[in-house]
Amino acid sequence: MIKRRATISQVASEAGVARSTVSRAFTRPDRLSPETVERVLAVADRLGYQPNPVAQALSTGQSKNIGLIVPDVANPFFPPLIRAAQRKAEDFGYCVFLGDSDEKPEREDQLVDRFTHQVAGLILVSSRLAEAQIREHARRRPLVLINQDVPEMLRVLINSGAGVTQAVAHLAELGHRHICYVSGPTTSWANRQRRAAVKLAAKQHGVTVSAVSAHKSTHEIGRASAQAVLGTGASAALAFDDLLAQGLLAGLRDAGVSVPSEFSVIGCDDVLGATTYPPLTTVSNRCIEVAEIAVTLLMDALGSRGSTDVRHVLDTHLVIRETTAAPGRPVPAKAARRKGGAAGNEQP
Repeated sequence: MIKRRATISQVASEAGVARSTVSRAFTRPDRLSPETVERVLAVADRLGYQPNPVAQALSTGQSKNIGLIVPDVANPFFPPLIRAAQRKAEDFGYCVFLGDSDEKPEREDQLVDRFTHQVAGLILVSSRLAEAQIREHARRRPLVLINQDVPEMLRVLINSGAGVTQAVAHLAELGHRHICYVSGPTTSWANRQRRAAVKLAAKQHGVTVSAVSAHKSTHEIGRASAQAVLGTGASAALAFDDLLAQGLLAGLRDAGVSVPSEFSVIGCDDVLGATTYPPLTTVSNRCIEVAEIAVTLLMDALGSRGSTDVRHVLDTHLVIRETTAAPGRPVPAKAARRKGGAAGNEQP
């Protein structure tokens, strides 16, 4: 026989209080005496009573849900971040609604609009929206940004520029004099940061930089970019992320180019580095920490605690594995001349 759930009326009767007092004990305990709250919660625990989250939202005007929107749920950088955000939100008694914008600003805008009336606050990860759009959404709901640096807002940033600077220095120390940056989505703040770091570090070390645009981070596009990368004449490449780097490794193998004896490759985010062959040299990843900090900032905002202008920065470093070495013999001309697709040369 299925045991019926205890009701708010039963708790109120047992505790000798009104139904509204039971509701306040769970939603607004600061409005009751500590003794009353303790008595109500003890009775609720004994009876196995659990408040209805929908009723709580109607009572307080605030749901126990937060929205988390990412640009590409299939990119291996995001699942650990999503999991960490979910676990941290659960610590505060919140659930996470997940949205995938598929790298499309218009879809992200639609998701934010749809979530607004269902969640208490939002976390936008690597947002592809324009600054004006982000500010407009922030006026309607508490909002935290991850890897998008908008002044006077709550944002948590992974400073991959520090690790990228180390990556360029590492290649220069190995003797590389011409490198190629395989860029990510043009609307990505992280891509702009990494590209600027490559240019600055290369200038400091006297290294020539070429750039190949991948536009979207997928294994297939990374693989197709190999021909354009080889066509630049570079002896090493630094990819926007590990997914592009993994594809590039496959494309180089297709072209008969050996890594690292003939060509060096570095990724970014360290989500695939230990699983590729050869193991990928890459820039470290702080996705779990960034998610936990973002959720905590959002909870503070929901509780009207803390500043509305926070810029929390996490540094990165280079993780050296087995895809970098001193420049080897020049890449065979026939490999560099083979036709590629999906990616093209651009100004560094």
